[in-house]
Amino acid sequence: MENAVATPQTASVITPTELLEHWQGHRSLTRRVIEAFPEKELFEYSIGGMRSFAAMAQELLAIAAPGMKQVATGQIEELNEEIKEATSKERILALWDQSTEEINTYWAQVPEERFRERILTFGKYDNVVWCTILYFIDNEIHHRGQGYVYLRALGIEPPAFWDR
Repeated sequence: MENAVATPQTASVITPTELLEHWQGHRSLTRRVIEAFPEKELFEYSIGGMRSFAAMAQELLAIAAPGMKQVATGQIEELNEEIKEATSKERILALWDQSTEEINTYWAQVPEERFRERILTFGKYDNVVWCTILYFIDNEIHHRGQGYVYLRALGIEPPAFWDR
């Protein structure tokens, strides 16, 4: 490799559009997990001291669209996981749908080169934009897995994890 010449990076494994579609597939599945919960258990059920799935959904709502807003606009806001409007399953699902549309709107405002820039998300988390977005997705998968455990413990069959 002594004669290797550094060349500009031009190839990618996945396009921004494909990454958004991947994320939205996860969001669709997480929405179905929320739907699978009975109302009371969504807000009250817990195992081993973990939060309710409603509280986890609030965290996901607090991160996804506000995080993409920061990516698109550069406006930094503090992370606020207490979403007062999330008072029922119906309301969480409506907020989820609204968040999904906001992600799409902000995503369309992000130029491709922005994905390789650094960002200080929520004024705390320093990383490259594409890594930050992968964190948003990973965090959702993590909490959805907790939701699967809750549903199974409640005797409810969760949606197929591969059906995104």
